[in-house]
Amino acid sequence: MGGARTKRMPRAVREQQMLDAAVRIFGQRGYMAASMDEIAELAGVSKPLVYLYLNSKEDLFTACIRREATALAEAVRAGVRTDLPADRQLWDGLRAFFAHTAEHPDAWSVLHLQARTHGEPFAAEVAAMRAEIVAFVTRLVAVAARDAHRDPDLPEHEVAGLAEALVGAAESLAAWANSTPGVSPRQAAATLMSFAWSGLGNLMAGRPWTPPGPG
Repeated sequence: MGGARTKRMPRAVREQQMLDAAVRIFGQRGYMAASMDEIAELAGVSKPLVYLYLNSKEDLFTACIRREATALAEAVRAGVRTDLPADRQLWDGLRAFFAHTAEHPDAWSVLHLQARTHGEPFAAEVAAMRAEIVAFVTRLVAVAARDAHRDPDLPEHEVAGLAEALVGAAESLAAWANSTPGVSPRQAAATLMSFAWSGLGNLMAGRPWTPPGPG
């Protein structure tokens, strides 16, 4: 039966078919509970063929992480026009981020939950993608500070900290939006912009929040 199901097709196409099935199984069942039998069955191939193409469950999971991390980063980059003001770039980037994570919930589960909780090699793959997005947001914050002509020399560590906080908030909000019926990508992006950009505007206008004094 397996031979009948496995029609001849280019290796690259077959491999993507396996990765599609693996992302779905890993995303819905988790890395530990997922089985190669399930993945092969969903992909319509034999289990030995999965091992032939992708070596092991660990290598298959790593391939899934790399593919989905690349797709997410590319979606964010593609959604942004660099000739627009910084706030519009951030808005467009957030919309692209939330749209992609909403359209690919299993992939987001793999990146946001599974990869981070099953060992350093997997977590490192996601960290590389995340660092790219943080760097992108850091540049936007720095450009916004410069364009405001109020705080062009915002300290580098402060810019980096703001970018980390914003990306962390986006990650948490994406997980919440995907599990909450009726929340659209646009609504999620607007929520984060309302929360973050107003605060950034105050900071760049020289009105940072100041902690209360001792006592």
